[in-house]
Amino acid sequence: MTTTLDIDTVQAFLLVAELQGFTRAAEALGTTQAAISMKLQRLETVLGKRLVERSPRAVRLTADGAAFLQHARALIEVHDRALAGEKPARQQLTLGISDHAAGPELVPLLERLHAMASQLALSVTIGFSREMLDAYDGGELDAVIVRQEGSRRGGEKLTEDEFGWFAAKRFVW
Repeated sequence: MTTTLDIDTVQAFLLVAELQGFTRAAEALGTTQAAISMKLQRLETVLGKRLVERSPRAVRLTADGAAFLQHARALIEVHDRALAGEKPARQQLTLGISDHAAGPELVPLLERLHAMASQLALSVTIGFSREMLDAYDGGELDAVIVRQEGSRRGGEKLTEDEFGWFAAKRFVW
């Protein structure tokens, strides 16, 4: 037989722990102290552990109660997100592009990237290849598009450019 946790019971436990009392938790939930006490007894039975120590003056978590507190908070957080239908968090990509690669085709390329991954928050930095590589190595950038240096290994070749020098005939020797 599989046991399950009742969300209302876990919420009652969290309020008892937070407010340090059954009466305060009952007031917060709009119910009675006896109802809260029964929920906690049920939860302790399901878990097979004593979660709180009750005395006339105070309510304290046991070691098992303190350990369960983290799991209870996580459960309620996930439960509330599921009910709210929260959208997944936006992913962030910080991209460094060397100035020689940032031509007129950059904006259309970034627009296509946005169309394919609209939940992606993109931050672009343009600078010299060496600066971009240093920022990448320092963890400031997630990816870079730079000129390949002969001494550096790794990465993926995206394209090959043919560079040339042009000068008027009067400057050619």
